[in-house]
This record gives sequence, structure tokens and C-alpha cells, in this order.
Amino acid sequence: MPSMSKEKPAPFQLFHLSDEDNGQTLGAAIKKRMSGWSWGQTREAILKRRVQVNGNLCLDQARKVTEKDVIKLWNESLPKPVQPSNVKIVYVDDFIVVVEKPPGITSTRHFEERLLKEKRKQLQPTLEELLPLSLEAHFQSRSLPVKRDDGKSSQRPKKGRLSAQDEQRQRMLQLKKFAVIAVHRLDRDTSGLMVFARTPSVAQMLGVVFRKHEVTRKYHAVVHGHPKTQTFDTILVRDRGDGRRGTKPADRQEDPTAQRAVTHIRPVETIGEYSMIECELETGRTHQIRIHLSEAGHLLCGDPVYNRSASGDVIEDRSNAPRQALHSASLELKHPMTDEPLSFRMPWPADLFKWLKELRSR
Repeated sequence: MPSMSKEKPAPFQLFHLSDEDNGQTLGAAIKKRMSGWSWGQTREAILKRRVQVNGNLCLDQARKVTEKDVIKLWNESLPKPVQPSNVKIVYVDDFIVVVEKPPGITSTRHFEERLLKEKRKQLQPTLEELLPLSLEAHFQSRSLPVKRDDGKSSQRPKKGRLSAQDEQRQRMLQLKKFAVIAVHRLDRDTSGLMVFARTPSVAQMLGVVFRKHEVTRKYHAVVHGHPKTQTFDTILVRDRGDGRRGTKPADRQEDPTAQRAVTHIRPVETIGEYSMIECELETGRTHQIRIHLSEAGHLLCGDPVYNRSASGDVIEDRSNAPRQALHSASLELKHPMTDEPLSFRMPWPADLFKWLKELRSR
């Protein structure tokens, strides 16, 4: 008799939380569902990178959860969090820095997390918090002096016997020289080019430039189906009726979260039942590209959130994308201080490049 093939066990367990979980910690929500687990086992699973919340790796067992959260408990540890060395700096001067953002890291800290203690922030830093370390290494590797506020070059402090508190304070003062300010954002699992300001005044200037749509941002995306060249111009709201962000329903009255969102797309390549497209943003709303594509019936490959069309039908994703196939491929702007035109390009990162090669070979 031919041998019967056994199905592989699922690589993770999926937990949809309920209103009873509102306000509980992540650790408590997991322990409640894993009968027989001790607090030590729960803590170890989180610290060993086996837990995702809404698709994002979470290392903070004290994080508060809500009934809308979805927890994935993986059998094996996920890749290590992004390190300073993973952030490539493509341009830096006294006013701005342009970087290649790797996937798997949020751009900035959510407002409600700003007051978290430093130890909890360090469990999963944002790109804005990690970039000072990357800049420090960048300047040290080139033996470039760092200008202080008084115009003099800063030197390394002499080693001495300092208390742990003094050492931490001194370290924070050192890194303050490399502090950056985010002027736009990319989703956690979106890779690509980002610009940061190095002073508050430059951040204000760049903010104006972005609001006036004087920065050209083009993304590459791989989607289901074969969309045509077109422009999406809709009003987005925080909850379109199913708990997700989306286009404001026609029968909805005034919504304080309503914002106009404009995305221009054009096809670049047909890959079987999928397409690579270029998306140019005219506005910069949260999840704008993902929402517009999904509601048009062209699900972004690897997107676990906006996997429904405007009619509510679930779109099956058989692309096997390792993450959402969205990449900030080009960035063009004028330098805020000199008006010099700046243009940057970034190819597909390794994970999506490898996946695209496999997708084309099918």
C-alpha cells in the first residue's frame, strides 16, 4: 500500500482575543490560553521571540491588549529584532539623514508609548530610537568629529569610576548629539527609504514640504490581479464599519477621523496572476496604499490585515510572500537648507528579491 502523507503541524497557534481580555497584559492573555503553562514558560516564550500581536513581534509581556488583538504563538523563535548595523545610511549632513529602513521595525513610537520606561522601550526600539546608534557608528567608522552646540569637536570622555546612573546619563548625552526627528513614516513591515531631520527647525521645514506634497515618494508593490493605471481619491476613516481603516461609507455622517487620501498607480510587470506596480503618494495617510489596493480587489501580497475587498469578501492569498510586498523604492526632495535637488533609489531588499525570483519561476 502506498504510504499516506501526514499533514505538517501548523507552525503557530492563533488566538483571537475577546472583550474579557481588555486591559490584561500580553503575558496574562497567553497564560490564560495555554493550560498548564507557568508564568516562567509564558515569559520565556515572549522573550525568545515566539509571540506576535497583530502580526508584529512583541517582546513586552506587560503590554496591554484589547479585544481586537490577534496573538500568534510560534513553535520556533522568530528572527532577531533589527540592530543598528541593519540600518544603512545613504545620506547624512548636519541637517538631514536618509536611511534604508529594514522591515520588522516601526518608524516611531506610538503616542501612548512615549512615556514607557527606557528598559521597556529597549526591548523593541523604533527606527527613530535606533538611528542615533547607527549614526554614531557611521561617524566613528569614518573618524569624523561630531560638532557640538558650541561649534567645537566633541571628544570621548576619559574613563573613570562612575556610578551606573552617571554612566547611563553620560551615554544619553553622547547619543543626544545624534538624535533625529521623523517627518514621515513607513509601516512596520514595509521596507525602503526614509528621511529624518537632525534639528527641530529642519523638522518643521520638512513638515511643510511634505504637507505641500513637494516630496516625490514612489513605492513598488506586488498585488493580486492586473490593475490598470489609475488614481484612487477617497476619504479614509479610522473605522469603515468592520473595525478596520478604510474608505468612508456613503451613508456615514460626519466623521472626525476623515482624511482625503490620493494614490496614483501604474503597472510595471505581470507575474502570472500577480502584478508588480508602482504607487506614487500624493498624501500620506496611515495604510493608504494597502487600503486603496485592497478595496479595489487587488490585495497586496502578504498583507494579513486588509485581506477583504470593499464588499467584504475575503481574498485568498496564495503568493507565499514573507511579509507585505510593499517597498519605498525612491525618494526625491529639495534639501531644506540649500534647495539642492536630492534623489535616492533603493532596490528590493533580500527577502522580497528572493521571493520575487521564486514567484516569477512558478
